[in-house]
Amino acid sequence: MSRMYPCLWFPHEAEEAAAFYVSLLPDSRIEEVQRVPADGPAGPAGGVLVVRFTLDGSPWIALNGRPPAIAFNHAVSVTIECDDQAEVDRLWAALTADGGAPVQCGWLTDRYGVSWQIVPKMLPPLISDPDRARATRVFEAMQDMVKLDIAALEAAAAG
Repeated sequence: MSRMYPCLWFPHEAEEAAAFYVSLLPDSRIEEVQRVPADGPAGPAGGVLVVRFTLDGSPWIALNGRPPAIAFNHAVSVTIECDDQAEVDRLWAALTADGGAPVQCGWLTDRYGVSWQIVPKMLPPLISDPDRARATRVFEAMQDMVKLDIAALEAAAAG
């Protein structure tokens, strides 16, 4: 188990968010729910304080930081490399549902305000292609997209 892991700070939705995230990816599960031991600034005794979970094989923590919560922004995002368009579409639909919002170039925010990048695995190699004209076509096509479209990116690569 890694000794490094991200911690997501929520006002009070840590358990709900962790359960949602683990429902999206294989090799994901809730590991532990730590409860507040006594009434105090962290909330009432017995309330959820920290949720330790595994997301796609990596350890994470969700913390109920109570208001005032620190707002998530695009400075930190979670990237998921997808094998195919079906996976891009499935994750995009799930993460933008119920208050999530599309952004641009494969970015979105989920219902909790967390920023995600839903990226086809084929994209990074195309953008770094030694054929600069090909890489530029792919990059420009990507910039015009919201949700990334593998067929359109491959067509741009082909010229």
